[in-house]
Amino acid sequence: MTMAMWVGALQFDLLLGDVHSLKEKRSLVRPLIAEVSRRFELSVAEVDHLDLHRRAGIGVAAVSPDRAHLVDLLDAVEQLVAYRPEVELLSVRRTLRSAND
Repeated sequence: MTMAMWVGALQFDLLLGDVHSLKEKRSLVRPLIAEVSRRFELSVAEVDHLDLHRRAGIGVAAVSPDRAHLVDLLDAVEQLVAYRPEVELLSVRRTLRSAND
C-alpha cells in the first residue's frame, strides 16, 4: 500500500504600511506569523526581505494526506493574509507536491 502525502507551501511577498524601522516591522510581522501558526497549526517563518523595513517575505508549510484538504487550508491562509489591513499582498507563490512527484 502506498502512503498518500501532500506537501504544500505558500510564499508571501508583503509591503508594509507606515513602517520606519525594523523594530516597527517586527511589531507587524510577528503577530501575523503567530496568528497563522496558532489558527492553522502550520509552520510559518519570515523568509525574505529580512533587512528591509517595509517589505516582508513570509513562508508557510503544511503536510496532509489529502490534496483537497491541503488546498482548502492554503486558500484559508492566503485569504487571512490578503485581508490584513496593515499589509499589502504584492504576490503569493503556491507549491503543491505529492510524495509521488
